[in-house]
Amino acid sequence: MDELHATLARLREAWHANKPDRAQRLEDLRRLRAALAARLDDMAAAISADFGHRSVHESLLADGMAVRAEIDRLRRELPRWMRPRRVGAGWRLWPARAEVRHVPVGVVGVISPWNYPVNLALVPLATAIAAGNHVYLKPSEYTPRTSGFLGDLLRDVFPADRVAVAQGDAGVGAAFAALPFDHLVFTGSTAVGRKVMAAAAQNLTPVTLELGGKSPAIVCADYPIERAAARLATGKWFNAGQTCIAPDYVLVDAGRRDALVEALRRETLARYAVDPAADFTRIISQAQFERLQHCVDDARRRGLQVHELAPVEGERAFPPTVVVQPGDDAQVMREEIFGPVLPVIGCATLEKAIGRVAAGDRPLALYPFSHDRATVERILHHCLAGGVTVNDTLLHFTAGALPFGGVGASGMGAYHGRAGFDAMTKALPVLWQARRASSDRLKPPYSKIDRLVRMLVR
Repeated sequence: MDELHATLARLREAWHANKPDRAQRLEDLRRLRAALAARLDDMAAAISADFGHRSVHESLLADGMAVRAEIDRLRRELPRWMRPRRVGAGWRLWPARAEVRHVPVGVVGVISPWNYPVNLALVPLATAIAAGNHVYLKPSEYTPRTSGFLGDLLRDVFPADRVAVAQGDAGVGAAFAALPFDHLVFTGSTAVGRKVMAAAAQNLTPVTLELGGKSPAIVCADYPIERAAARLATGKWFNAGQTCIAPDYVLVDAGRRDALVEALRRETLARYAVDPAADFTRIISQAQFERLQHCVDDARRRGLQVHELAPVEGERAFPPTVVVQPGDDAQVMREEIFGPVLPVIGCATLEKAIGRVAAGDRPLALYPFSHDRATVERILHHCLAGGVTVNDTLLHFTAGALPFGGVGASGMGAYHGRAGFDAMTKALPVLWQARRASSDRLKPPYSKIDRLVRMLVR
C-alpha cells in the first residue's frame, strides 16, 4: 500500500506541476502508437504464451489493430474535442457569454483484464492521455508475460511520473482499487466490479465499469440460417469465446432450431478443419477450463443434447460446443459462459424471445438478426443492452465513434472515442460576465427594482 500511494502521489504531483497541453498529448499518443507497431510480434508472442496458445491473427486484430485504430482516432479528433464549446447564457444574463471546457481531472486508474490484455489496457490508457491525465495501470495477474510486455512498452514511451504500472496479484488489485484516483476504469466480471465500486466509493472516485453478462442473439424467422450461423460462429469462437460481448446464447424460431445447430456445425468444421492448432485459441487457465467442463457436464446430466462441433487438440483446448434447449436452471444459463459453449434455444414466437431477454439482467451486448426494420425496432424497444450490432456480432465495439459501455449489471459509464474523452475530463462550465450587467442592480432595497425582478421571473 505504501508503494502504491507513493506512486500515485508522484503521478499527481507531476500532473499539477506540468499539466499536459495539446502538443504533449498528441506526441505521447504518436510515440505510443509507434512503439506498439514496432513490437506487434512480441505482443502476440507474449499473449500466446500466457494463453498456452492464442491465434496470432486474433491478437493482431483484436489487440494490435484495435489499439492503433483508437489512437489514430484520438489524435485526429483531439484538437476539436479540446476547443471550448460556446453555449447560450440566456437572455436574463445578457450580455454575459458562456462556454463549456473539457479539462483533465488528474490521475486515472485503469484495471485491465486478461482476455484482451493489450486492447483493454491501452485503449483506456490512451484515452486518458488524450484527455490530459496521468495514468496508473494495473494489468491482470493472469497474463504475467503480457503484463511484463506492457510494463516495458510504457516505460519506453512515458516518463515514470506520467504513466506507471502496478504488477501483482488480486490483493494488489484490491488495494489499487481503493486508491483515491480522480477516475477509475475497470474491465472485468460483474462480481469483481461490485467490489471495485465499493472500494472506489470510499474516496468518492467516479468509475467506468465495463462488466459482462449473458449477451443474447435473437435470430428472427426471416433471417437466413447459414448467414446467421457464420456470423454467430465468428462472434462466439473468436478468442475461444473469452470475450465479454460474445453471444452468450441464441434464441431462434423453434422450427429452425435444429437447422441452426447443423449450420453451426458445418461452419465450424470449415473454419477449423485445416489448422485448429494454430487458429483456435486456448482457455486461459486450468481453472477456467474446468469451469467450462462443469457447465457441459451439468448439461449432459440433465439429458440435454450436447454437440461438439469440431475436434481441437492441445492443452486447455476446449472444443466449440452447442447445448440445445437448456432450461433456466442449467448451469450454462445461470452464469456468463465466457468460453466456446453456445446454448441454442428455440422459441415459439418472437414475443417469447423478447420477453425472455427483457426479464433478465441488462446485457452488455444484444444481437438481433432480421432484415425487417420493424422487427428490429420492436426488439430494441423492449430490450435494453449496453450496445447493439444488428445482423452481426461484436462489431459495434470496433466502431470508434460509438460509445462502449454497459447498463445495470453489465456496467456503467462508457468509453471509446468522444465518450471516453468526456468521461475522463471535467465538463467545466464558465460564464464570462460583461463590464456592465443587469445583475449589478440586483441588490437591496428591492423595492427600487420591483419591475426588473418581475420581468426576470416571467
